[in-house]
Amino acid sequence: MKRIALAALLASAALPAFAVTEAEVVKTYADIAEAGYSDSLGTAKALQVAVDALIATPSAETLEAAKTAWLAARVPYQQTEVFRFGNPIVDDWEGRVNAWPLDEGLIDYVDTSYGQSEENALSTLNIVATPKFTLSGTEIDASSITPALIKETLHEADGIEANVASGYHAIEFMLWGQDLNGTGPGAGARPHTDYLQGEGCTGGNCDRRAAYLKAATDLLVADLEEMAANWAEAGAARAAVTADPVAGVQAMLTGMGSLSYGEQAGERMKLGLMLNDPEEEHDCFSDNTHNSHFYDGLGIRNVYLGSYTRPDGNTVSGPSLSELLAGKDGALDTQLRAELDASVSALQAIKTAAEGGFAYDQMLEAGNKDGEALVMGAVNALVTQTASIERAVTALGLSGTEFEGSDSLDNPTAVFQ
Repeated sequence: MKRIALAALLASAALPAFAVTEAEVVKTYADIAEAGYSDSLGTAKALQVAVDALIATPSAETLEAAKTAWLAARVPYQQTEVFRFGNPIVDDWEGRVNAWPLDEGLIDYVDTSYGQSEENALSTLNIVATPKFTLSGTEIDASSITPALIKETLHEADGIEANVASGYHAIEFMLWGQDLNGTGPGAGARPHTDYLQGEGCTGGNCDRRAAYLKAATDLLVADLEEMAANWAEAGAARAAVTADPVAGVQAMLTGMGSLSYGEQAGERMKLGLMLNDPEEEHDCFSDNTHNSHFYDGLGIRNVYLGSYTRPDGNTVSGPSLSELLAGKDGALDTQLRAELDASVSALQAIKTAAEGGFAYDQMLEAGNKDGEALVMGAVNALVTQTASIERAVTALGLSGTEFEGSDSLDNPTAVFQ
């Protein structure tokens, strides 16, 4: 019996303490997604309450409260963006809630400097001021602004992606208005009087503006209810990613690599820097881009470490991708964890600078060396970690994994053609 016990002890000692299975890792991933989308829904409902209060009693205070609620809603949502790539259910849905940049003249009044887009005839439609219009030869009755009108008619009207009529950024525009400061200091400055009913209304059509803001906010809540349900116990997204745990791990790495490289480092960061264009910043009306970038990066690390901290301070965690990779290549796991920490730190540097008065759009100004150093520090860190994510794919014996690319990284000359 002693020999059997000794043999069992030696066998167990040979197994790494961090050994986890793909199924356990993918379950943690789904649990974090469920929590993240649930928190996004909860904060969107808080935004809905604040918007209703603004509409009922427009004032500087209720407008500021709605803005604060919008900013809070971005924190959990941005941490879910890593679930988009690799999960078709999320990717097919994401454009309804987080599409950008948008031709805001489709929605409401804009400054005379805005101009008319040659590619988009609807770029200055101003649906708030236009109860009837023609779309593809059909007269549209927009006398009542509803979630259905926004979702089924206005959003990406005529198949043009810039016709963003729903989601966080449409609401952001309705709360802040245009940021007319270019790469100078200052965000959008929409007055609360844009929502006053009757005397004192600015911008015209305050009743329809309020109706648009309410419809867009209600639609956001409905869309987030759908996605939160998709990751719940019997949800389609959870079922899809857990049905084949190996494919689920592949989806995790695809999300991490695609968001790190093509989407965040490329389209959201380096492209704007190359063009010196504040219109290319993610939260361009509110000057909240530093937070969107930071929480995107944090979301990538969350997935790898199998841990997500909720707005209330509680943590959802479990067996992690880090532990799975450590069982195959401990050195690579150590390296990737360090690189993820480095990218979050570089994004934190941008966040800290912005909170100190150096806004992200100011960092994009041509010739601004300090801004360029901050942005490129994060871009380079994201690109570096992507190379290790690619190595993790190989170490885990996966194949056929492709990450999103970006001309700004892969073919910079094409950006200016």
